[in-house]
Amino acid sequence: MRKLTKRTAIAAAALAAVVALTATVGVTGAYFTTYAAAKGSVEISLNEKTTIDESFGSWTKHVTVSNEAGADGSSRAVFVRAKAFSGATYPLTYSGDANWAPGEDGYYYYHEPLNPGEKTTVLDVKISGVPESEKANIGDNFNVVVVYETTPVLYDESGTPYADWSVILDNGDLKGGE
Repeated sequence: MRKLTKRTAIAAAALAAVVALTATVGVTGAYFTTYAAAKGSVEISLNEKTTIDESFGSWTKHVTVSNEAGADGSSRAVFVRAKAFSGATYPLTYSGDANWAPGEDGYYYYHEPLNPGEKTTVLDVKISGVPESEKANIGDNFNVVVVYETTPVLYDESGTPYADWSVILDNGDLKGGE
């Protein structure tokens, strides 16, 4: 039997380490090179179809969210939350009826379940503190991005509806979040 030298053993260990490290390069490379660029709005559909309607006037964005009734009956009641983002220069102030309320996480929550075919009342997001002298210069270049999320309505033992924002839809199956 051949005796391995210390140099051969070290070279074999180094080669094994290189092979182990390069086995995941394809996955790691894909992770670091995957990106998505979007302008405007992008719709992602997971059997639930909700849409957002935004209009702008008097430095206020008017937002409603609709739960579309699916032709195949796949839609279900959902809860809605929304949050707006803009530059740090001018603050945003929210207003709406009693169905919209702020949460501790910066989202505004619509407290009524939204059944298929229904839409929320208007949530107004006002751009505050813009001096009159700057409004003409800013024009249409001011950008307020509204992000909204929905989660299926769940029911407790007594039949009371509630929202669990850790629940996700994955191919139509409800799964609890961590």
